Amino acid sequence: MQAMEARPGYDRRQFLKTAVAAGGTVALSACLEISDEQVPGGVGDPSSLPDRQHAWNDRVRSDEYGNVSLPRHQSLLYLALDRDGPPTDADRKVVGGALRTLDRAYERSNEGLIHSIAYSPAYFERFDEPLPASVDLPQPRRLSPFEEPQFDTQDALLHLASDRAEVILEAEAALQGEREQVNGVAVDVSITDALTVDDRRSGFVGPGMPADRQDVAGIPDTEPVPEAAPLFMGFEAGFRGNQATEDYVTIDSGPFAGGTTKHVSRLRQRLEDWYVEQDFEDRVTELFSPAHAAEGLVEGVGENLGSDSGLTPEMIENVREHAREFGRVGHAQKAARANRDEEGNVRLLRRHVESTDGDVAALHFPSLQQGISAFEEVRRAMNGTDLTDEPAIRQRVNNGILEYIFTTHRGNFLVPPRRHRVLPSPRPA
Repeated sequence: MQAMEARPGYDRRQFLKTAVAAGGTVALSACLEISDEQVPGGVGDPSSLPDRQHAWNDRVRSDEYGNVSLPRHQSLLYLALDRDGPPTDADRKVVGGALRTLDRAYERSNEGLIHSIAYSPAYFERFDEPLPASVDLPQPRRLSPFEEPQFDTQDALLHLASDRAEVILEAEAALQGEREQVNGVAVDVSITDALTVDDRRSGFVGPGMPADRQDVAGIPDTEPVPEAAPLFMGFEAGFRGNQATEDYVTIDSGPFAGGTTKHVSRLRQRLEDWYVEQDFEDRVTELFSPAHAAEGLVEGVGENLGSDSGLTPEMIENVREHAREFGRVGHAQKAARANRDEEGNVRLLRRHVESTDGDVAALHFPSLQQGISAFEEVRRAMNGTDLTDEPAIRQRVNNGILEYIFTTHRGNFLVPPRRHRVLPSPRPA
């Protein structure tokens, strides 16, 4: 870890780009040495916080168009319960205490810490009773004929997000019993007294961050990622007009009303051909639609698009016609075929972030929706398998961005409302 030491002349941004990815107490200590900003504290009474764990949008930054800017540093802790069968009251006391410590230590915002805990179908199988019909939570499965992902079936997923790298690292240390205090709040219990961290994955998002981190496998040595891009593929994403609202993805009935479901994929990215073989118009065609390129709708990384990707009903409905005319179809126009309900509401709320874990370019893709079936339907539309009877369209080539992304992991989770966030039973009172 010598390369991570905060030393005179060491660029702060260069340091922070590796800190969260590396994790651990050494990274935390060095991070705290160079941090001179006070982190806003949390609440004395955690029960005063909103019941929706997934309610982030009013706690983070947004741009001039109302697009949500996700916290720049994130980590995903995949947790396993340290026993067979259902959790005990002692387990719940530990997990509840650990989560309340974070609530008290950090303001729930991008300047403090936003966190949520979710539970897998495998966790709920520990109980004799099934989940209610109001919860659509199948086991993870293959969602395309050309993928062989590893399924994440750990019991729980704890998602941490902050603009402050040191906050992520300090919170992780507290959860694992490596800190006596966090942001002035005593740490009485650690979550690892009941749950084991089976896997840790780190992420980041925002202009400048992918450009700073592009020296990894999967990205050409020419450093092609634009400085203004929030993601490795070089374009804006998460436009407000193409995202479901938090209200829409919220479960509206049953004991878990106020919660949501969460699918998380990890996608390895191989962008050599994306940047070397494709020019700017090719990339616009394959990410958005051929019409976007033909009409010059995208400038730079897409800042000119404002609050909407620019997809029109004509672009979405005429995917097959575009395949015949242009010999290609766009990722966004394919997925959009299944991403609106009968009233025109967007069905998925996507909160994707980049990753360089293992020095490999990857994308963590959390998606929130009322039920997992909605995500699966959108993913099948994105596959474009129904278009491969067109001569120019193959399963991965000329078929959106499928040539450049490879699913390595999939997991499904229930994000319960806060009142049931601590190791819930399938039928909580």
